[in-house]
Amino acid sequence: MDVVGWIVVIVLFIVGMAGAVYPVLPGALAIYFAFFVYGWFFSFASYNKLFWIIQTLIVVALFIADYAVNAWGVKRFGGSRLSAILSTVGIIIGPFVIPAFGLILGPFIGAVLGELIGKAPLDRAIKVGFGSVLGLFTSTVMKVILQLAMIIVFLIWVL
Repeated sequence: MDVVGWIVVIVLFIVGMAGAVYPVLPGALAIYFAFFVYGWFFSFASYNKLFWIIQTLIVVALFIADYAVNAWGVKRFGGSRLSAILSTVGIIIGPFVIPAFGLILGPFIGAVLGELIGKAPLDRAIKVGFGSVLGLFTSTVMKVILQLAMIIVFLIWVL
């Protein structure tokens, strides 16, 4: 039974890390859920209040950073609020509409459309689109680092 427990925990960690890159997967929540799976299979005795506080703060930071950094990329390049919103929509639906390249093209197209709807010139709209992609990459790097931190804290706590 121990092997099954560790397999489920590891699969959840893998899904969580994949979620850092592919936003339709439950990223940090999969990793967080792995902590409960470990507790159910083995024991919750390894955890204390500090563990849960640290992990919960990281999850909250991940959710805030995920949207804030993308919006920062759009704003940094002069984008409007509508561009930031449509860029976020593009991150979510892009991979479904354009399977191979939707993760990058979705936010780019969303930001460009937001600027064009707001009557911005095409060159500025494209610049904002690149800002959204920069925000996406920055957000992805932050998510990978923070989610790895969650896993490392877990391993330190239980091993």
